[in-house]
Amino acid sequence: MSGFIDPEHKTGKRRIVASKVKSAIAVLISLAIIGGGCFVIYTKFNEIAASLELAPDYDGPGVTDVTVTVPMGATPADIGDLLVEANVVKSTQAFLNAVRSHPEVVNIQAGTYKLKSELPAREALDMLLDTDNMLRSFVAIPEGLRLSQQLQRIAEDEDTDFDLKALRKAAKDRKALGLPDYAPSAEGFLFPNTYDAPQGTESIELLARMVAEYNAVAEDIQLVDRAAALKMKPLDLVIIASIVEREVNSPDDRAKVARVIVNRLAQDMPLQMDSTVHYAIDDYTTTTTTDEQRADKSPYNTYVHKGLPPGPISAPGRAALEAATSPAAGDWLYFVTVNLETGETRFANTLEEHEGNVALFQQWCQANPGKGC
Repeated sequence: MSGFIDPEHKTGKRRIVASKVKSAIAVLISLAIIGGGCFVIYTKFNEIAASLELAPDYDGPGVTDVTVTVPMGATPADIGDLLVEANVVKSTQAFLNAVRSHPEVVNIQAGTYKLKSELPAREALDMLLDTDNMLRSFVAIPEGLRLSQQLQRIAEDEDTDFDLKALRKAAKDRKALGLPDYAPSAEGFLFPNTYDAPQGTESIELLARMVAEYNAVAEDIQLVDRAAALKMKPLDLVIIASIVEREVNSPDDRAKVARVIVNRLAQDMPLQMDSTVHYAIDDYTTTTTTDEQRADKSPYNTYVHKGLPPGPISAPGRAALEAATSPAAGDWLYFVTVNLETGETRFANTLEEHEGNVALFQQWCQANPGKGC
């Protein structure tokens, strides 16, 4: 004989017991009223009802599709109220009864869920705990964007409803973001990646997750220790990585560009990186820069000022950060991308050799007008 008990049979038995108890309580109340013990019996009724978990509940199995958004910080009672409002469960108390016997309720995530109307409270709870029922939205942030571009990209994402003004405000909250001590601002520390951003996600929550991702990667690649080994500050490596991210995209070239930067710093040469000029003037329409642009007085312009700019010029990804922490071995002092379509980049030790590579780039530009030169 099987030990399995039909849940419908158990439910039926509970209803019969509850019905009999209600009848008994009704008799007791009537007798108590006659005897003048209304308050005592009323109190006992509440205690018995609570112990039996008597609360209006649907039988199921559910009728129509319903979406319910659980906000950040919602309590079980808040969630129960939302479910009642959406006609998912019949009463908040029924949901709370289900919660009491289900400790995993703490795992309910903020977001929007696809549920059914007129569900038994326990089934509604089970569906909330199953993230497959969550309607997910994702925000994809590529490498190499400056902070303002990142926030604009998030605000313009069609699948989410982030407000640009709120994002800008959140980006200034150092403490809530969890920025490392060496970060002067959020610039360069919102790690590029694809993030799950269900409806109801707050701006500060998303940005803090991006910073947390940066912190995790920095720890994994031992950025702080590598900076000490290179006799640099951790911020220096993030700045170098941000330049590498903007200058090249070939895996083989990132560590070489990092070496060029380190070599030029060691020889007290200006970096002369067009990417820093683009950041200074906030203009990314071309790859090259003009004489007028290179004369801009911004502290980020490495044609005018020696050394590293005061902060990152973009948000570097893991590969660029790794390149900054482990520059390739070499004596290069110059580099130039000679083909913008393939990304082919030539490195040189001498100015004469570099000028020859620049001539190749100019030839490519002449043969490919309107391609970003």
